Amino acid sequence: MSAPPTPGRRLARTAALSAAAGTLLVGLLSPASAYADEAPADEISSNVTHVAHVPKPDAVRSTNSDLAFTGDYAIGGNYDGFVVYDISEPEDPKVVSEVLCPGGQGDVSVSGDLLYFSVDYPRAGTECGAASVPTTDPEGFEGIRIFDISDKANPQYVAAVATDCGSHTNTLVPGEDGEHEYVYVSSYSPSERFPNCQPPHDKISIIEVPVDDPASAELVDAPVLFPEGGNTGTSGCHDITVFPSRDIAAGACMGDGILMDISDPAAPVVTEVVQDTNFAFWHSATFTNDGRNVVFTDELGGGGAPTCTEEIGPERGADAVYSLDGDGAEADLSFQSYFKIDRHQGGEVCVAHNGSLIPVPGQDFFVQSWYTGGVSVIDFNDAANPEEIGYFDIDSRVEDGVQDNDSWSAYYYNGYVYSSDIERGIDVLKLDDPRLRAAERVRMDEFNPQSQPEYRPGRG
Repeated sequence: MSAPPTPGRRLARTAALSAAAGTLLVGLLSPASAYADEAPADEISSNVTHVAHVPKPDAVRSTNSDLAFTGDYAIGGNYDGFVVYDISEPEDPKVVSEVLCPGGQGDVSVSGDLLYFSVDYPRAGTECGAASVPTTDPEGFEGIRIFDISDKANPQYVAAVATDCGSHTNTLVPGEDGEHEYVYVSSYSPSERFPNCQPPHDKISIIEVPVDDPASAELVDAPVLFPEGGNTGTSGCHDITVFPSRDIAAGACMGDGILMDISDPAAPVVTEVVQDTNFAFWHSATFTNDGRNVVFTDELGGGGAPTCTEEIGPERGADAVYSLDGDGAEADLSFQSYFKIDRHQGGEVCVAHNGSLIPVPGQDFFVQSWYTGGVSVIDFNDAANPEEIGYFDIDSRVEDGVQDNDSWSAYYYNGYVYSSDIERGIDVLKLDDPRLRAAERVRMDEFNPQSQPEYRPGRG
């Protein structure tokens, strides 16, 4: 998500994000009336089955955010903290523990027994019980909290590392020696009113973590990614996806999409920058498994406006597919196509958001969240002509009395799709499509969607 919302008032995000992205949305984001003249779509396609739903638990009731996976567990971030789910039986998931640790955003990455948690609202201290403080307080803590989750029923706070502008998202990067790992912290400068986040903020923060001594984690660098200035709407990065096996990363940096060489994970180097007049806010990125394409997303309206409408059209608030022409980080990014769901959502908040590959070896399929547009299954095998082949879109316009979906993240993990729904909790989907069946043979021991594994049949 692109600007930290006040819990319970997500629509307040729009104005802040519009200013940060440098994009005028006035007059563009008015609710369309497409559904006044046409019947709404079915809520679920025939090749998708909704197999489980877990409501939000009592302690952690704010905005659900991102997901990470380790073994038989899913970790769900939340603006109030995080939740550990036992998914050993995916069609009957259970809440194992709830960690109340407010700090906003709640982006999560997992590595063995460690959990990295993003704090994007200033707090009076690093510990979980620290009270919130005004954004104007220069002593307020924002950054990364580290937890030991070896006991899934009783996670323990370990340490915290402060970063400029806090941590909107975080990306795990393995080290070369196996003794250290790195966390790339993405954040951006929303206003000159924030003393710890003064523009320009064209950088990321890099935290080095000794695997055997995570309490000694420290900030080791804060490289400027745009030394000559980026797009006028760029004041930091929203999210970075790394592909460690190929030593490359793709950054979604507000007004710019970038490619990086991460052969030295402690010193990433930007090798390519692209811009797109149809993109308002470069939000996230996903590589295809062969490293030949990357899918960027545009969060037009900051996750607080209706953009899946006939008025906005198919090229804004969409995905953009770029090919990598050349090898690794030396490649050039070349635009191929846009993709956007055509299930118009009327005046409801809907825009391209977080997703992951469906690991069909040799093929390019993708599952993705669209807020009230639900979960979409997309065929990207023809990069110039992607198409939706399945969806899960719970809709009160179809069935009276249901709670509309509002999916933040949708990820494929060991045979199932897990959707982190902002309001509903966690939904689990099963894909029943011959084109996708081979993905069930790919097994992963751990999965952080922004730290992409290179998968093969039988293992991740």
